[in-house]
Amino acid sequence: MKIEGQLGGDVALAHDWLNGMRGGERCLELIAGEFPEATIYTLLYCPEALSEELRRHRAVVSGLSRVPGFKKHYRLFLPLFPWAIERFRVPEGTKLVISTSHCVAKGIRAPKGARHLCYCFTPMRYAWALADEYFGARGLKRAVVDGMLARLRRWDAESAGRVDRFVAISEHVRKRIAAHYGREAGVVYPPADTGFFTPGAVEPGEVAAAAGVEREWVEGGYDLVVSALVPYKRIDLAVRAAEATGRRLLVAGAGGEEGKLRRLAGDCVRFAGRPGDEAIRTLYRGCRCLVFPGEEDFGIVPVEVQSCGKPVVAFGKGGALETVRDGVSGVFFGEQSAEALGAALEKASGTRWDAAEIRRGAERFGRERFLEGIRREIGLVMAGERR
Repeated sequence: MKIEGQLGGDVALAHDWLNGMRGGERCLELIAGEFPEATIYTLLYCPEALSEELRRHRAVVSGLSRVPGFKKHYRLFLPLFPWAIERFRVPEGTKLVISTSHCVAKGIRAPKGARHLCYCFTPMRYAWALADEYFGARGLKRAVVDGMLARLRRWDAESAGRVDRFVAISEHVRKRIAAHYGREAGVVYPPADTGFFTPGAVEPGEVAAAAGVEREWVEGGYDLVVSALVPYKRIDLAVRAAEATGRRLLVAGAGGEEGKLRRLAGDCVRFAGRPGDEAIRTLYRGCRCLVFPGEEDFGIVPVEVQSCGKPVVAFGKGGALETVRDGVSGVFFGEQSAEALGAALEKASGTRWDAAEIRRGAERFGRERFLEGIRREIGLVMAGERR
């Protein structure tokens, strides 16, 4: 049941940037579906990359989007993001602001009398947790960056006071919110489309067509990575492990690390670009296992592949501990090294997996469970409860 009627449609949504349909945008999509009249406030808006549901909503976009080069190089403007999000003026009379935030969206200023619920993917990742991965660990550039990051951390912590209630995407993120913001948070797991991602038999030709690789290569069996190709995802470990063990690895995704990964890769690795949802489902169904080598705040991809009945080999830290059941739906490795990952892959290959049991575990993360949790948290914040 939608809850729009309880709020008279006076709801505003805020999201960091809208230039693709990743896990965060899937969450926003379902929330937006609850409030068809809600306006979305965002720093960057690329409607051609969005779902029909999100395009249907009125979008108010930051003035930064008019700066030449912003659309392509928006992350270079990170120091200006707090200023940009604070420039938005949400209309008086708005009853509820819902921010879905991993950077600055939670810093939007709600009008007087409005309640602010933040569905927090993580406190600002660039400032708190992954500075080395994004900016390098040393050198003059890092010395300059450190001053900027210190200012961002101060702003991030201070602007948390504008939020009436935080909801985290995992227990892992809930602890991070407590550490950085000094705030308690509820937990509502992100949704996987368990109705779409289902088990099914696929032929090698179907997989080869979906991946854009040779049929003969697919017939040998393959491990799978589905990820943005950025440093903190540690896809380099998967590539190195494949080359060391001779296991075939298919990498589906795009990003700034692609050139580096291609240089690391040999005959055991193929790159599939950024396939669509149906192609991804085919790749899930055809793989031996998903390789998940990074530390994630939650990680929707492991849930999707489990929904298709396939196991996960994951780094045993972060959100994967909440979605993968060791020995039941996957195998964990404890050290981020190619050797540890390779050993875990060999262990997974020697395990008899129950696809139906793997699928049952993934059903905990369906869309309706997510909406039930969000509706509950909205009811609490509108009742005046503040964490």
